[in-house]
Amino acid sequence: MSAAPQLVVHRDKELMAQAAAARLITKIVDAQAARGYASVVLTGGRNGNGLLAALAAAPARDAVDWSRLDLWWGDERFLPDGDPERNYTQAKEALLDSVPLNPARVHPMPASDGPYEPDAAAEVYAAELATAAGPEDHGPVPTFDVLMLGVGPDTHVASLFPELPAVRETERTVVGVRGAPKPPPTRITLTLPAIRAAREVWLLAAGEDKAKAAAIALSGAGEVQAPAAGAYGRSRTLWLLDTAAASQLPPELYPPAVA
Repeated sequence: MSAAPQLVVHRDKELMAQAAAARLITKIVDAQAARGYASVVLTGGRNGNGLLAALAAAPARDAVDWSRLDLWWGDERFLPDGDPERNYTQAKEALLDSVPLNPARVHPMPASDGPYEPDAAAEVYAAELATAAGPEDHGPVPTFDVLMLGVGPDTHVASLFPELPAVRETERTVVGVRGAPKPPPTRITLTLPAIRAAREVWLLAAGEDKAKAAAIALSGAGEVQAPAAGAYGRSRTLWLLDTAAASQLPPELYPPAVA
């Protein structure tokens, strides 16, 4: 297991998004300087899209060599290509269409109007990850520089929901999800083993509706009951919160006086 998670608490969700975007730019630039490329896993949802929009607006975004950035997704709603509810569609609108990415390095998960049903689509994405992994990665997925996850009010991350089969997966890196408790019920998701291949895992939580989930996940809950508790990186696990999402954390984790 990685080191204990680190917490950074911002005054509100706008500041959190801007600070996270600046932090991500730094990570990408550092990785590109060290290795020539960077690898990032994006998350959808309110906070994930807020970060991408902040990144699009950041003056420092031009420091990134977008053509040498590999982009992956932590999960996807199994809907037709171009559907406005797909994480990929939302990411394109928030950021991707406005930066000069190399299309060959952008890896959206398969859509429902393609040739695959969800389980086969998950296998295709797992194979794509395995192809991208090099000998230095020591496993079936690349060692992502940063993998971002939004935290749901029920403590779900990606499309790993409490008690459902996907959160118990220990072998496969990508699985299909049916019967998700939030719409749409059919999804594709990275599993915890794939998430833990990342150098850094960042968990994003903003708003009062995320306060209980953050408190549960950071208080020693089991990963089957609280999937966010099982999401950690090889070298760093970072929780990025606003004060509302941090409001129920135990004082030893986040002393209220240190707002």
